[in-house]
Amino acid sequence: MLHGERVILRPARQEDLSFLEEASRSDFEDEFTDFGVYAEGQISRRFEENGLFGNGNGLLIVTDYGGQFLGHVSFHQVRYGPGDTSIAYNIGISLIPMQRGKGYGVEAQRLLAAYLFTTYTIMRVEASTDVENTREQRALEKAGFMREGVLRGAQWRNGAYHDMVSYSKLRGE
Repeated sequence: MLHGERVILRPARQEDLSFLEEASRSDFEDEFTDFGVYAEGQISRRFEENGLFGNGNGLLIVTDYGGQFLGHVSFHQVRYGPGDTSIAYNIGISLIPMQRGKGYGVEAQRLLAAYLFTTYTIMRVEASTDVENTREQRALEKAGFMREGVLRGAQWRNGAYHDMVSYSKLRGE
């Protein structure tokens, strides 16, 4: 478990699966996370395989100190060349709507980046968000990420391609 001032990041548990499955279908009703229909039971099958953690990717549950489910963070490995020295991690977050705008996302993303730098010999953690998602852009900046540029037409979502803003945090920043 990773402990911050207000949030905890912990591995997923069996009792989280129904909520995660529902969230994967509704994506907490956010216009920036409508990726279409997911296969029924997809998350449960992945949980049975690896607990939603391993092989260059993972999902951690975000809770407050009272144990209330706030959402989840995830990460996956990306490569920018051959060899392990070109590995970076891309992170994402999804919070339930009534918990947004309270600083939980900033802290969760900061904790996840610190965990990845501590655990892996990487130089870079990155994230991206829709160019219109100014709330997430501010959260990433507050978490210490630097805006790098726009990825044109990078994400298919809600029936169209969308531009994304790319952010990164380097080891030591």
